Amino acid sequence: MPSATSSAATTASTARAPVRLLGIDPGLRITGFGVIDQSGSKLAYVASGCIRTDEKLALPERLGIIVRGIAEIVATYAPAQAAIEEVFLNKNPWSTLLLGQARGAAIGALVGAGLPVAEYGTMQIKQSVVGHGRATKEQVQHMVRRLLALSGEPSPDAADALACAIAHAHGGQGLGALSSAGRRKSGRLTSIASLNNLNVKPK
Repeated sequence: MPSATSSAATTASTARAPVRLLGIDPGLRITGFGVIDQSGSKLAYVASGCIRTDEKLALPERLGIIVRGIAEIVATYAPAQAAIEEVFLNKNPWSTLLLGQARGAAIGALVGAGLPVAEYGTMQIKQSVVGHGRATKEQVQHMVRRLLALSGEPSPDAADALACAIAHAHGGQGLGALSSAGRRKSGRLTSIASLNNLNVKPK
């Protein structure tokens, strides 16, 4: 039988274990992704990149690329939680519709992989990362680089995805305590299930 001391040490070790978070910046042409580890208040960069689709392909094929790409990312990096940016209203209704379909495909892939998914508005993410909701893409890139101690600035889409993951961590979601109340405070949550993987390369 383990001693009280060893049990306490195990508990402390478990409490310090990092939680891996996946952020997604959805888009039909480019979907950015960013993976970070959170240990208490500390954040560590793991990976980031983009899933790209060919504009010459039919819409269902492009959505399939997003689904398979996200499944591959989940299989490769094994995140515990995911966060995705909400759709913003574009001046062009057709562009907004296409973005919504890309976002739906991404959420479906995350949910299918068994991940809890929190949703965050663009201004909410910028407020969390930069300090104000009207920040430019360049300011988001710069702050993501600083917060994760990166040697260079990530691409705009990868930076937005990493910012989404950081906002999720700042919302108190990176400690493994996924109570409904906690999830509702920091972002809307989508339910879970399980899926497969395919082919995406980080950049």
